[in-house]
Parts: sequence; C-alpha cells; structure tokens
Amino acid sequence: MGLEAALPVDGFLTTQLRHVMNWARSNSLWPMPFATACCGIELMATACSRFDLARFGAEVMRFSPRQADLLIVAGRISIKTLPVLQRIYEQMAEPKWVISMGACASTGGVFDTYAVVQGCDQFIPVDVYVPGCPPRPEQLIEGVMMIQRHIEREGMPPTTGGKRAALGLAVQPTHAVRPQPAGLTVGI
Repeated sequence: MGLEAALPVDGFLTTQLRHVMNWARSNSLWPMPFATACCGIELMATACSRFDLARFGAEVMRFSPRQADLLIVAGRISIKTLPVLQRIYEQMAEPKWVISMGACASTGGVFDTYAVVQGCDQFIPVDVYVPGCPPRPEQLIEGVMMIQRHIEREGMPPTTGGKRAALGLAVQPTHAVRPQPAGLTVGI
C-alpha cells in the first residue's frame, strides 16, 4: 500500500543521519502564537481549512513555550508585554525559530509612540520578517517555508560568539499595488 510496497524485499537505503534529522525537524514545526493585534486574525486564518498550515507540518499550535519551537510574533508589542515575550522566547527549547509577522511586530508600524516597541528584533533574534499590515496568510506560509528550507539545508540556527544569531530573511510581497483609477491633482 505505501512505501513498503515500492521497496524490494531485500532492499536497503543509505543516507546520513543529519539529513534525516533535518528532514524530520523541518516537517514538524510546532508554532506558538504571540498574537496581540489584528495580525492574529490572519494567523488564525492561516491555520484554517482554506489556507491549511497543516499541509506544511506546522499544524500543532502550542500555547506552552516548552512545547513549541517556532514563535510567531503577530502584532504590536507594548513595553509592558515585552518582558512576557522575552520570557516566552527564553523558555522555548533549542532549536527555536522566530517569525515577525506584520509591520507592527517588525518596525512598530504606525504606532511610533513611547509605549510600543519599534521592532521585536531589538530584543529577540528574528529569523523571518513577514511584511504587511496585516500580511496575507499566503505570506505567513511562505515565511514558514523559508524556515523549513533553512532547516533542511543547515539544520540548526546560526550562532556567533556562542549566542544565537538571527537569519534575517524577509518574505517578498505577493501582490503589486495598482495605480488609482483616476489621477489625483492638487490645485489652488
């Protein structure tokens, strides 16, 4: 029925253990959502049947940092919630990955105030930036796939000087902005 039927009885398969481990890791990401704003709605849509994040092996949303290995920061981060985000990141087991979803998580968005952190990458290493306000579910899926491709090639996250280094990848927008139907003119 399955793979056993395709293999001969006395067949064998050789590979490197590293390749098998990387394949298993890349196809079993367990995301933990840290959704504080409207990007959280798009994150929920990504897990629903229309977009189906489960096709990519990241279906098991975990709400405990000790059971997750992919942190998805979706939405703005206030100064008061920053220690919570840092504690969650520190409690996650290695290897761990971080996606910054949306303009607010990546740069503070339109909230250029003293109470909003101007990018979570100032406090935790971010591997993939997903742009948009809010980004489409397809873009988040592309961000997850970028991490999966890195895990398949490299395995573990990069380190510099004994500290975890960020990948710093950015998902390219999936749409082109169309011009306005009528030209705008400003006159006196």
